[in-house]
Amino acid sequence: MTVADARNYTLVGESRRMTLVRRATMKYRIALWASAGFLVAVLWALFAFVTGAAASAQLREVWPLVSLTCPIAIVGMHHAVSLYEAVAANTITYALIGLIVETLR
Repeated sequence: MTVADARNYTLVGESRRMTLVRRATMKYRIALWASAGFLVAVLWALFAFVTGAAASAQLREVWPLVSLTCPIAIVGMHHAVSLYEAVAANTITYALIGLIVETLR
């Protein structure tokens, strides 16, 4: 093995390590996006529970923000969606958005 071959081998090995690090970093970022989706859904549920916003004027005031940050709420207007389903759907939605954003990054 020559010195040039050893350098190439080191670069290839380094490239593989960097690929693994990038993959781990991307997975971590997507997990952060999913966590944010979970947190947003839980916080909106707590807001609705604490303020009794299901039928009040407060919900009308914040509805654009709710529908933007928790898209499953739009479906919940027309069909029965449980809290668990809403949290799971929002977590998955944010994870998919994170996958798209991190892929384009």
